[in-house]
Amino acid sequence: MTNNRRRLVGRVVSDKMDKTVTVQLEIRKAHPIYKKIVFSTKKVMAHDESNSVEVGSLVRIVESKPLSKNKRWVVETVLAKPGEALVTDLADEAALKPNEG
Repeated sequence: MTNNRRRLVGRVVSDKMDKTVTVQLEIRKAHPIYKKIVFSTKKVMAHDESNSVEVGSLVRIVESKPLSKNKRWVVETVLAKPGEALVTDLADEAALKPNEG
């Protein structure tokens, strides 16, 4: 059985609420006439059960049923903590290590 809920990646901008973080999503689109890349942002509230996500963390959020008036997302994983480099693949991790031999 497949799980076809939407998953988005964003940066945490606030963690002042209990079990809730505010995640800023950055959307990049090409302008229909000028073809220039235009950035727009959107803030959503996401559920963080353990209160462990810090401001500045890069997180993956997943769609869920409505949890409150404004919360429709849940933090799935923390991809990078503040100040950490994002390593997405083992091939990238191997490329970062110096060659031995």
